[in-house]
Amino acid sequence: MNNKILTLLITAISLIGIGLFVNVTRIDIEDKQALSDAVSPLVTYSYWLLIAVVVVAVVASLLGMFKNPAALKKALLGVLALGVLFLVSYFMSSNGQVMGADGAELVAAGSTSKWVGTGITFSMILGAIASVFFVWDLLKGIVKS
Repeated sequence: MNNKILTLLITAISLIGIGLFVNVTRIDIEDKQALSDAVSPLVTYSYWLLIAVVVVAVVASLLGMFKNPAALKKALLGVLALGVLFLVSYFMSSNGQVMGADGAELVAAGSTSKWVGTGITFSMILGAIASVFFVWDLLKGIVKS
């Protein structure tokens, strides 16, 4: 019974999307106002569909974790580890002004440059960790074969 309802729901969502898309394709490309009026409902529909999918995915994941305490513990440890890495990145980043190649000031000293530096440092740390695990897995595969 659940599969029938899910199939009908997916069919309805698809048909609505196809209808909105066909509505856009039948508009003359030179008529900018009509094209904008036709695209707007498609964008709004996509936006709300994306929000619904994210909510369903997060709720389903949380329900699954709460049903399995071991998975919840692993998830919380992962989030804690990411939080620690983020704090390390934050304290490692600079809040100095950002200068362009021509010597002009791009961003004044302050919080914006601090957060950008944090994001870059956080990405570099995660990339380094991923690279280490990739090489480790590669070496394990070579040794086993």
